[in-house]
Amino acid sequence: MQEVTSIKEAMTRTRQRMEKTVEDLRRELSHLRTGRASVTLLEGVRVDYYGVPTPLNQIAKVTTPDATLIAVQPFDTSLLDAIDKAVRAADLGLNPTNDGKLVRVPIPPLTEERRKELVKHLHGVLENHRTAARNIRRDAKEAIQRLYKDKKVSEDDERRGLDGLEKVTHEFVEKLESMAKSKEKEVMSV
Repeated sequence: MQEVTSIKEAMTRTRQRMEKTVEDLRRELSHLRTGRASVTLLEGVRVDYYGVPTPLNQIAKVTTPDATLIAVQPFDTSLLDAIDKAVRAADLGLNPTNDGKLVRVPIPPLTEERRKELVKHLHGVLENHRTAARNIRRDAKEAIQRLYKDKKVSEDDERRGLDGLEKVTHEFVEKLESMAKSKEKEVMSV
């Protein structure tokens, strides 16, 4: 953590960094397949557009006409094959079809085994974000202890700051866990 001049500043920076961690988890969870079609599934897909890897949503209109299908309509129909190839190469377990005007990506129902794999992956992603929150806490704790060591705050202020830091960390870790738990429930529901 950058040099801080007060415990309040350290807490503010800690909250901001932890909010970013929560937002990053939210974004990662949106990419996780749940058996229902969602345009966010294809957000990470990059298509070779005249030699430049370009995000799919910049070269095509991506929609979900129903719960089991994603439709990709390119702005330039010459890109149909490249889009088809990019979706297959993205290793999402999806099998797109090209009808000459748009690429249809059917979302197959998840098997029980695949659901369990996704939940296992979800737990790994959650643990990475918990670790990030703990690292943020460690940085803030070191900053607060440095303030005390440099005689910028009293011992009581340091103790209150560290207690507040633990509460903030606990609050954000609970938020991360509740998001993961609701996503797990979504993945496991048939």
